[in-house]
Amino acid sequence: MSGLTTGEAVSLEVSPAKLPSRALAVLLDLAVSVTAYVIVMIVLVLSAGGLDEAAQIALSISAFVLVLVGGPIAVESLSHGRSLGKLACGLRVVRDDGGPIRFRHALVRGAVGVIEILMTFGVVATIASLVSARGRRLGDVFAGTLVVRERVPVGRTGFAPPPPPWLAGRFSGLDLSAVPDGLWLAVRQYLTRLHQLDPQVGSAMAVRLASDLVACTGAPAPQGVPPVAYLAAVVHERQVRETRRSLAGQAGSGAGAAGAPAAPVRAAEGNPGWAPAAGPPVAPPPERQPPGPPADPSGRAATGFAPPV
Repeated sequence: MSGLTTGEAVSLEVSPAKLPSRALAVLLDLAVSVTAYVIVMIVLVLSAGGLDEAAQIALSISAFVLVLVGGPIAVESLSHGRSLGKLACGLRVVRDDGGPIRFRHALVRGAVGVIEILMTFGVVATIASLVSARGRRLGDVFAGTLVVRERVPVGRTGFAPPPPPWLAGRFSGLDLSAVPDGLWLAVRQYLTRLHQLDPQVGSAMAVRLASDLVACTGAPAPQGVPPVAYLAAVVHERQVRETRRSLAGQAGSGAGAAGAPAAPVRAAEGNPGWAPAAGPPVAPPPERQPPGPPADPSGRAATGFAPPV
């Protein structure tokens, strides 16, 4: 496993994507782009049949540039490095420092990709990936990017230390929906490698990550809480929420499967004349019927009450 080096000289453990997975992702993206290009060309041919030859050539070139070049650039820029093929293969394009890419990175990768992928049928990109130590093609070299694997086996991740007991549950009302996955990954890897860092570098890294979390959550960090303890408490709160959602989903699916047939029975108990939309009325289960008073040999109900003669 290789790593990325942040501005604080901290190495983040990520795994650069191998050539087979990158090639499969590129093939999937090309299949989608070519399909879209063919559809656009068919529409243009049917709608612009009365134009002259020069106009048709201009439309063809414009469609090629917009669909096969501009489309992948827009997708990578808007998705922060996750095209359809990379999403299927569990890959993502990141900067050299591990941060998300921007439009200029996607533009450089797409522009160079026209030459090394489309015009040379991927030969130049394959050779460059084989020569590079981290599997980067020329577009990644000029853009300062790297394709990494997002799906890392669980056994390779370290153990994040728990927060101090006096901070447990203190951030239960914090909104964590706007925190990106890349920031969670950076915080978790920082906490797992905290004991390996220089104290000064670790403190600076904690301050920066804590400020990033505060900017994403919109709530200031409590006064007197060290940045390291704040990061550990927020990560622990996120793990608690994920565990609750997972358990709630499992309990809901189990209750839905086991309790679905019992709903008509409860409705029938509350309203004896009720019947489902299809099928005969459902009678209450025998075990839930109130037991009647025992009868005596004379046939009268033995209620303990004798009517006057």
